[in-house]
Amino acid sequence: MKKLLVLVTALIISVGAYAQIESPVRWSYAAKKVNDKEAVVFLKATIQNGWHIYSQTVKDGGPIKTSFDFTPSKLYAAVGKTTEPTPVTKYEKAFSMNVSYFEKEVVFSQKISLKSPKATAVTGKLTYMTCNDMKCLPPEDVDFTIPLGK
Repeated sequence: MKKLLVLVTALIISVGAYAQIESPVRWSYAAKKVNDKEAVVFLKATIQNGWHIYSQTVKDGGPIKTSFDFTPSKLYAAVGKTTEPTPVTKYEKAFSMNVSYFEKEVVFSQKISLKSPKATAVTGKLTYMTCNDMKCLPPEDVDFTIPLGK
């Protein structure tokens, strides 16, 4: 009976460890106030080796592109599009097309118009999808709050 209990306990622990969610991307944020009327926010993805996330410019029919949705506010407004560095572009069999992506790390930036001195943070949601050579994980939504500093 004791051996059975040990076996069942070991089985439960191993199933729990196997069921852990993979999370190969970590997001971090920063902001730089240019002056009283303008700031730039930075959204950095740190990506584990062997994984990548997709550019904002992926065409329809491909993987889920990275996107940023800034919460509308009376205190601030996003100006123009979120910028990104030049991605790697490569043909991916899984999608039967050329796709653009980032490996290791990437920093996206967004200009922000400050409509009020009371603007202390920018909030929103980003969506991204990560893949490696074997599989893709489901798209993820991440809520963010980026303090603007003084």
